[in-house]
Amino acid sequence: MNFSSPNDVESAAFERDGYIVIRNMVTAQRFAELRTIANDHLRQLIAPIEFEVDVRYPGAPLDENSPGADTSRRLLQAFARDEAFRLWALDPEVKHILASLLQTEEGLSVSQCHHNCIMTKAPGFSSVTLWHQDSRYWAFDYENLVSVWLALGDEDKTNGCLRVIPGSHKLNFDSGRFDAAMFLRPDLSENKLLIKQAVTVELNPGDVLFFHSRLFHAAGRNLSDETKLSVVFTYHQASNKPINNTRSARFSSIPM
Repeated sequence: MNFSSPNDVESAAFERDGYIVIRNMVTAQRFAELRTIANDHLRQLIAPIEFEVDVRYPGAPLDENSPGADTSRRLLQAFARDEAFRLWALDPEVKHILASLLQTEEGLSVSQCHHNCIMTKAPGFSSVTLWHQDSRYWAFDYENLVSVWLALGDEDKTNGCLRVIPGSHKLNFDSGRFDAAMFLRPDLSENKLLIKQAVTVELNPGDVLFFHSRLFHAAGRNLSDETKLSVVFTYHQASNKPINNTRSARFSSIPM
């Protein structure tokens, strides 16, 4: 079977910037099916769910008694929710692209511990996600994972699309650059200069964002009147093992 591969420019861009977007990678029929299932699970609030009030990021409801306390942030364990999500997570073309971006011929696995979710950014009570690297919350032998973010609808500034800092996956900072929750401290002048380099990643339905686990990214609130849905899985080389007795090892990864 023949698959499209990142061309030399795209591969170089991933190496340089820490992310690439492949436009129209998923057919309208496929993303519509995934969106229908996601909306059905969201409407029924099928567990497991992370609610906005659970994380209490800026803009989220303050407590369980506040308006919007039942607002979903993520439908967790997407891989186990429906065969359609499993087929997408293990899609041969996704595997082919990941092998190219990671420059590896060894086996790849999809994590069941990180991302593995449908992002459900709702209007009204969605929160702001501050600048962070996913790898700071994960524990693997080495920080070389890639997340695959499929847009199930339009993603833009109005509904809180991702912003990224190109090339930040190559940077190393001391702990003083971060707050207690491991977000970049916005009060530091050096962080302000870094954040000024950010770009907005706007997506159309069926577009797929591939981004490195060390890439700094953030997202705003959803100021539209519709929930923004995205399917996100994270992948690693089979030899890159989660560290025992950490949340990265709570569930076994799935070989592709």
